[in-house]
Amino acid sequence: MAPRLIAELTVRGETVAVAESLTGGLVVSELVEVPGASAVVRGGVVAYATPIKASVLGVSSSLLAERGAVDPDVATQMAEGVRTALAVDGVPATWGISTTGVAGPDPQDGKPVGTVFVGIASASGSRAVELHLEGDREAIRRASVSELLVRLLDELATGE
Repeated sequence: MAPRLIAELTVRGETVAVAESLTGGLVVSELVEVPGASAVVRGGVVAYATPIKASVLGVSSSLLAERGAVDPDVATQMAEGVRTALAVDGVPATWGISTTGVAGPDPQDGKPVGTVFVGIASASGSRAVELHLEGDREAIRRASVSELLVRLLDELATGE
């Protein structure tokens, strides 16, 4: 998936910035394994601790206090925030993508293990997709990466 995504972004002259929680850097790692990724990948923010989502990515503190980190609005705000957090010369990344959820072994914020939200943001708007994944911690984290990359590819295909 990552090679297709890097190729498509390169052809389009677009960039991507990544905000990760439960995936802890796996999304950026997957992307930068692709030769030529440096042309399109701005970087990533691993906002594993909930307060970092607010202080670095601009997620609403009141939203985090009210609903916790495992929430679709948190995912969209993370994706929106990373676009500008990783701006270059004042220009936001074309795309911001994010992961937040519960990899386990225990539930979090009242959400069961396997509940994941991935966010996608661009200048034209943002959205979150709710996923219900199964498996152990590693399987959920890996599936989150794959699902996010597929969703961004779909977004690129339909947004043309």
